[in-house]
Amino acid sequence: MKKVLGVLMVLSFILLLGCGGSGKPATDTQGSGESPSKQVTTQQNSEYCTVERTSLDSETENYFYGTWEVEKLLGFANSYNDASEYPTGQKFIGDELIIKKDLFSSKGIKNYSQYQTELRNPLYEVTATCNNKDSFYRSYKIDIPDLNKNDVVKAIDVSNPSTKMSIPVSLSFFVVNNERLILISEATIFELKKISDTMN
Repeated sequence: MKKVLGVLMVLSFILLLGCGGSGKPATDTQGSGESPSKQVTTQQNSEYCTVERTSLDSETENYFYGTWEVEKLLGFANSYNDASEYPTGQKFIGDELIIKKDLFSSKGIKNYSQYQTELRNPLYEVTATCNNKDSFYRSYKIDIPDLNKNDVVKAIDVSNPSTKMSIPVSLSFFVVNNERLILISEATIFELKKISDTMN
C-alpha cells in the first residue's frame, strides 16, 4: 500500500509541475548572455493588437496630415448594425475633415452639428497597432471591406494637449498601411480620400 501511495504522490507531483504555472505564455531567452528583458514570447504577438500610446512616426504623419473628404460608406460595425440610425452614410459623403499638425477640424461635417469641433495644436497618438486583419477584428469587432490578411492597422486618437481628453465627438480614425484612412462615426464606417497634402 505504501508503494502505491508513493507512486501516486510522485505522479501527482509530476502532473502538477507539467500543468502548473501562472497562466502566462512561456518565454524563450534569445541568447545565453542576454538579460531577461530580451525575451521573446512564444505566443504569436500578431494574434493581438499592441495597445500602447505612441507618437505618430514620420511616415504616418506624412500620410495622415492633410484635408480629407468622406468618399464612401463602407458599412456598419458588427456590434451595432442598424442602417436606420443616424448618421447615415449619405449625409457624410462629400464632407471634409482637416487634419494638420497645428489644427484638427471636423467643421466640414455639415449635416451634424454635434460632430463639428475644432482644436488648435491637437495631440495625435497611435493607441493600438494591429499587424493583421485577424488581430484587428479581435480587438475592434469591425470588418473593414477589402482589408487584406497582413494589412497593418493603426488606431489614431485625437486629443486636447492640455487636458489629454479625446475630441468631444464620436469620430475614430484607422490608418491602413499608410495607404487608406478609415473613419468610424458611431458604428458607421467610411473611407476617406485625401484632397490636399498640406502638412501644417
